Amino acid sequence: MEVNMRIINSDLEKIAFLKEQYPDESLPEIAFCGRSNVGKSSFINSILDRKNLARTSSKPGKTRTVNFYNANNEFRLVDLPGYGYAQTSKSEKKKWAQVIETYLNNRRNLYEVFLIVDIRHKPTVQDKEMYNWIIQSGFCGFVIATKLDKIGKTIIKKNLNIIKKELNIDDDNLIYEYSSTSKTNKKAVMEQLEMILKYGSGIEE
Repeated sequence: MEVNMRIINSDLEKIAFLKEQYPDESLPEIAFCGRSNVGKSSFINSILDRKNLARTSSKPGKTRTVNFYNANNEFRLVDLPGYGYAQTSKSEKKKWAQVIETYLNNRRNLYEVFLIVDIRHKPTVQDKEMYNWIIQSGFCGFVIATKLDKIGKTIIKKNLNIIKKELNIDDDNLIYEYSSTSKTNKKAVMEQLEMILKYGSGIEE
């Protein structure tokens, strides 16, 4: 499908906790998952050129629902609940995991799933589990390494190599270092999103 990647209109179309609350499947969706406080909301704001459309917080675990952001009424970016917040109870963690799993396993219009990681830190066990699920489900396995502006230029390559090694990424084209503040690499990410939307799902038929 042809899409306009110049974002003219964007809004928070739906906030869902249950499958029955999801919007219809008329638009393609690209989902973003990652640890709590990894910068998913800031990333989505920067992609959509909106300052506070996706609510950001210094307190981990802010996103507890599946948030659907409509772009130009042509596609949706989906912000999934952050996982791995240590101060969350086991029962709450289980609820969040179920919310994520329900979305990922039930959306026929889900074109791609990106893993968001913090470039400053080595991927966690949960990051690895999430990434393995993405790959095993037939998606491409794109990774956004956020918070680029918070590390020195001399260690960018070293940190990216650590992330690639931990996640078993062999293709450099699958990982993008990114700063939501300076919007470093936004053009490259937008081009990748356009390719995904243009040529369809990364899911193997």
